[in-house]
Amino acid sequence: MPREGILVETPYERLTAPQVEMIHQASLEILRDPGLICFNGRAADIFAAAGADVSSIEKSDPPHWIVRIPERLVNEAIDNAPKTITLGARNPENALVMNGDEPRVYFVTGSETNIWLDTDFKAYTKKSDQSVEIQFPEFIPRRGTVADLCMSAHISEHLDTLDGFIRNVNIQDKDITEENKDVNKFFASLNNTTKHVQAGLTALSQLDNVIRMAQIIAGGEDALKENPIISLICCLVKSPLQFVDDTTDAFIEICSRGIPVVVSSAPQAGSTAPIKEAGILTQINAEVLAGMTLGQIVNPGTPILYGTVPSKTRMDTLTDSYGAVETSQYTVDCTQMARFYGIPNYSTSGVSDAKAPGQQSSIERLFSNIAVSMSGPQFLHCAYGLLDCNSVFSPLQAVLDDAHFTMIKYFLKSPRIDDAEINEILSQIRTVFSTPQKLYIGYVRKVMRSGLLSPLYPFEGDREHDAVFHLAYERMKDILAKPVEHIDREKTSQIYNEIPGLLPRLNNYDEGR
Repeated sequence: MPREGILVETPYERLTAPQVEMIHQASLEILRDPGLICFNGRAADIFAAAGADVSSIEKSDPPHWIVRIPERLVNEAIDNAPKTITLGARNPENALVMNGDEPRVYFVTGSETNIWLDTDFKAYTKKSDQSVEIQFPEFIPRRGTVADLCMSAHISEHLDTLDGFIRNVNIQDKDITEENKDVNKFFASLNNTTKHVQAGLTALSQLDNVIRMAQIIAGGEDALKENPIISLICCLVKSPLQFVDDTTDAFIEICSRGIPVVVSSAPQAGSTAPIKEAGILTQINAEVLAGMTLGQIVNPGTPILYGTVPSKTRMDTLTDSYGAVETSQYTVDCTQMARFYGIPNYSTSGVSDAKAPGQQSSIERLFSNIAVSMSGPQFLHCAYGLLDCNSVFSPLQAVLDDAHFTMIKYFLKSPRIDDAEINEILSQIRTVFSTPQKLYIGYVRKVMRSGLLSPLYPFEGDREHDAVFHLAYERMKDILAKPVEHIDREKTSQIYNEIPGLLPRLNNYDEGR
């Protein structure tokens, strides 16, 4: 059985049905006029052959084309796009089955961060009472490594609420190059979690090596098609309305091979998209539809997720403001647009502008996580451990997020109200009403044993001390002490024999490491 996720019976929606239709029609209008700027000649030729209006901009550097996509091509792409997508896993029980019409939420990690945030605790004594000692966290940023990525996947394997793993650490070891980065990040991830693994592609030349690695692990080419243990993210559209040359090339090749892929667009409202809600929503929807149209022309039926990462621009620095209320509004809207097309949605929540775990991080993350989760996106990423606008990963924050998502998952459960429940409650009330103490304590134990009550906050402190960070740190150490089910020796040996560029130190069975 695949992972259950959490089914949101009545998803939160901000848009009315007429508003959804207006955004859809406005997006089609954008694709017709002005269209998109395309810096990739292959994509321009593919669109032209399919019937799009493609015109070359003469004497341009770099060369580019204007692609105007007719409504017919967009509608055909929507019809051809799979409405149910399965993302497999090394352990088939960790597979994710996503139906675009069903608001069943799966929580995953996300976003490749450059900075890893270590945590250390220093003891401080209270000035007014030297007998009181407090453990205070200090956060130390540094560049991420392959070992960090392995650790992150290890932690993610044992976080109960986490359904899938997007590589979240940019590996920056001295022996990592543009050519060997992809095979090492995929192997490090796949070798340390049995959950689904998703990542972007650094070098197109490594696509077939990554796919071959996945085939070996899955049990062959056909087995990988049945159980796609990996998927890819591709940001082929640069806002506003531009097909990027290299990522578009990668997207075409990924689609031609039938590997599940996310079309991801990430405009900033106020800089690379209109500041008003209707504006950024219309543009991001047009950009995603353009990518999906290209993918379905290349390979009709290829599994493509409708991916959106909208944000509001900080007016003081012109950087992303993920913690802004508007960012969550845009995301909820995009989830609704994906459901309008019946296509599984790759969405974003739980990100924060804060640079370290703390009050700002908790407030921004919880607000975003609750609001977006209630809208029912199928593949909800960026939810674990990310800070400072997705540039920092904190394993301590990831453990905290797991506790918070336990609360959110409980909150989103459907209420148990039916005839049997009502009859039982009526009996309880009448019985208690006739007793002298008028208490329901005698009925609580049975409910507690059934698992129907939410657990206590696992990092609860006392009245004197707030020990959240220290308790979460201890939980993180306990997780890292748990074993990981690595890829078996035979498959690991085959991978190292067939896939060039893998670092020897990642081989758990290399006696000489």
